[in-house]
Amino acid sequence: MHNSLRLAFVLALLISTMSAQDRSHARSMVITRYGIVATSHVQASQAGAQILARGGSAVDAAIAANAVLGVTEPMMNGIGGDLFAIYWDAKTAKLYGLNSSGWAPQGLTVEHLKARDVTAMPVHGIDSVTVPGAVAGWNALHGRFGHLPWKDVFQPAIFYAEKGYPVPELIHGFWEDAPEMFANDAEGRRVYLPNGKPPAVGQIFQNPDLAKALRLVATDGANAFYRGEIARAILSTSQALGGTMSADDLAQFSPEWVDPISTAYRDWTIYELPPNGQGMAALEMLNIMEATPPSPDGPLSVAELHKKIEAMKLAYADLERYNADPRFAKVPVKGLLSKNYGKDRAKLIDPNKANCEVPPGTPPVSETTYLSVVDRDGNIVSLIQSNYDGFGSGISVRGMGFVLQNRGALFSLDPSSPNVLAPRKRPYHTIIPAFMQRGDQHIGFGIMGGPNQPLAHAQFVSDVVDYGMNIQAALENARFTVSPHRGCNIVIESRVKPEVLQKLSTMGHMLDVRREYSTSMGRGQAVLHDSHAKVNYGASDARADGAAEPEPPPLFPK
Repeated sequence: MHNSLRLAFVLALLISTMSAQDRSHARSMVITRYGIVATSHVQASQAGAQILARGGSAVDAAIAANAVLGVTEPMMNGIGGDLFAIYWDAKTAKLYGLNSSGWAPQGLTVEHLKARDVTAMPVHGIDSVTVPGAVAGWNALHGRFGHLPWKDVFQPAIFYAEKGYPVPELIHGFWEDAPEMFANDAEGRRVYLPNGKPPAVGQIFQNPDLAKALRLVATDGANAFYRGEIARAILSTSQALGGTMSADDLAQFSPEWVDPISTAYRDWTIYELPPNGQGMAALEMLNIMEATPPSPDGPLSVAELHKKIEAMKLAYADLERYNADPRFAKVPVKGLLSKNYGKDRAKLIDPNKANCEVPPGTPPVSETTYLSVVDRDGNIVSLIQSNYDGFGSGISVRGMGFVLQNRGALFSLDPSSPNVLAPRKRPYHTIIPAFMQRGDQHIGFGIMGGPNQPLAHAQFVSDVVDYGMNIQAALENARFTVSPHRGCNIVIESRVKPEVLQKLSTMGHMLDVRREYSTSMGRGQAVLHDSHAKVNYGASDARADGAAEPEPPPLFPK
């Protein structure tokens, strides 16, 4: 046989005897006996993994990674924003929830805004600013679950702020809005627009002012932010712009430990945090979905997508009607999450037609960065932190290198709303961490993106529970999300088959079809701990610049 023919025959034989490994998702999960840090930026994931390798806890790594994200994704999050977290303690199998969302200043009232002829809650500017909760949240988490010295966990963030980092692709795209956001803020233009424009992909961006602020936090703790030099800079910035923030507004703020809320979906238990966050909408949506079995045609079939879209509308109508700070309003969480109420809401779904006008029900009375960490002992942190809009309020704290959030924009000025603005009240909040478990499987997960989050959580849970996907496949699977135009308007990715999109359109859904991996669907992360096998799994969404980074094992002697 000719040599070339012999070679072709051998290759064909080899190929025919190999088992094909086709799959629908692109990335593999990270699997290790050591810890994993999953974030939307590679350097942040690496920083957290290095903290784990030094003997840090999951909380130490989460704070370190979050602090780096505040440097590398400054439009998304930072020390001027809020924070929520769920912590799962592997030894005791207990869940802890932390709400570190800030309150409105004492002087920020409906009357104050009316005196300025303001008729709707400002979206940007100083009157959209609430007290930032992130640093207080870090302090609370570290005080309870941290292992390493406080100052050590901030060293990676200080390094990147001072030495700089190359701007990645998707973050460069989000940076493009900076000239408009800082049109009225010279400090923001100075800090975030080097040479007068957003940094290019790969350009080194440095923020020495933020390095200074982080050093103050690392040295003097949370007091530096709420009572010390950073507090004085915040107050000076606010006063210069006619804001209402006072020293007491900052000094008297503290986070709140809360009990997570939950529902059973099929044979898994899903956990979210209670209001003022919107996690209850994800749980209500799952209860509505559970009323019918999953479609045998798959998660991207007409029947399954239609059911989820309609379930989302029902849950969101309730969310917008009832969600508020429970210290100021009675939020009927127990009624909204009752199984019978979910079944009643599910009966309103027409399997053949989209409903464009969905009113809230009557329950029985009773931009953002997400990261997840699992350490080698199986402890899990599910943490989310945000400025709300890109670059928040559009106001940079003078000399400190960070922006103030605009969470106050989510208050209402309608006196009949449970979410009406009031002093020391926390606004309706969009950012939500999540957790789910069944038997030996424990998953910390989250998917960012404002009002996208509850419905993205529900889709992730369904992909894992109903369709047996691993956490990476579930993060990558094509998704739909809510449109700002609401009604029957839906944003959906083009990986859904054309014939499915066409059928959904004939049912009355008005589809805005985006690219294959659209950031409109949010950017998710997930970790899983198998408490029987003592093995950890990590996943990172392809819609972000990040990675699930494993803790490096001790390969070399010290």
